[in-house]
Amino acid sequence: MIDFSDPAALSGHTDAERRHDPAVRGFASDNYAGVHPEVLAAIALANGGHQVAYGEDDYTAHLQDVFRRHFGEKAEAYPVFNGTGANVVALQALLPRWGAVVAAESAHINVDEGGAPEKMGGIKLLTVPTPDGKLTPELIDQQAWGFGDEHRAQPLAVSITQSTELGTLYTVEEIRAIVEHAHQLGMLVHVDGSRLANAAASLGVPLRAFTTDVGVDVLSFGGTKNGLLFGECVVVLNPEKVRNIKFLRKTSMQLASKMRFVSVQFEALLTGDLYLRNAGHANAMAARLEAAVRGIDGVTVVRPVQANAVFAILPREVSEWLQKRYRFYFWNEHTGEVRWMCSFDTTEADIDAFAAAIAEEMGRV
Repeated sequence: MIDFSDPAALSGHTDAERRHDPAVRGFASDNYAGVHPEVLAAIALANGGHQVAYGEDDYTAHLQDVFRRHFGEKAEAYPVFNGTGANVVALQALLPRWGAVVAAESAHINVDEGGAPEKMGGIKLLTVPTPDGKLTPELIDQQAWGFGDEHRAQPLAVSITQSTELGTLYTVEEIRAIVEHAHQLGMLVHVDGSRLANAAASLGVPLRAFTTDVGVDVLSFGGTKNGLLFGECVVVLNPEKVRNIKFLRKTSMQLASKMRFVSVQFEALLTGDLYLRNAGHANAMAARLEAAVRGIDGVTVVRPVQANAVFAILPREVSEWLQKRYRFYFWNEHTGEVRWMCSFDTTEADIDAFAAAIAEEMGRV
């Protein structure tokens, strides 16, 4: 048994004393990855002594400047515990009680948050099928109607995901067109940016280029998928339209008492280029995986690989055999489509070994 009170014992641990094998990495989710060493160092830096609770600490105060350097002078950062919480808080801030949000049918808020936006936030979701996970002004119009009709939840916001749940990216101009169209209709725009850093790394533009500069009103900025221990951030870009976040954060149970330990992680991520290093590496590993599996007969990559996700179809039995060796998920049970995610700590050796395993299992068919 590990003696956690003995620093010498902790530094001299054996692998047998761990609850897991640190050499094992899978392709199920970038949430599976551990914490980047620079983030762990930042948490240690913020430890010790007393700091005022609930966001009145020095680290959260400084974080405002960090986010403003990336998103502009009006940006306001509100750290929260997790991505679902960030989305629920942000969307509540956009909508009155009778409001609804237009989103892609594949959006995380629709299929992966257990109904939290509707159950916890009281937000009606108006979804639209999309071929690639991306909304367009024309697709938004399929649900943006009935304004003034008291019998219909009012479509007053649009939510897009960057990068999308299908691993695709909006270009700067595509987001600009969505925002301009939504604003013309009197709607506000939210970006679910759990993988916003992956999008910035892939597009090769600053974070504000496809958020603040194109008129996005509020975003959920992701950290957990990009090397943080825990924590996401609601970033208000249009404070004239998005208000009362601090009250909504509290009533949505997303106000951390020891917030300094969330804030300092984002400081480590955003003060230098760690967010880009982590995201760019994950994207590069996905590209390497795509290149490796495209040469394997019977494996079809079915979506563009634009961030850190690879979607593929292969015989179901092969996927099930592979799952005994590596963790990953079926994306579509009916078609047999699977999703392979890469992380900041995925190595080239991981990719090569996984591709070899796929080829080996395909040889059994």
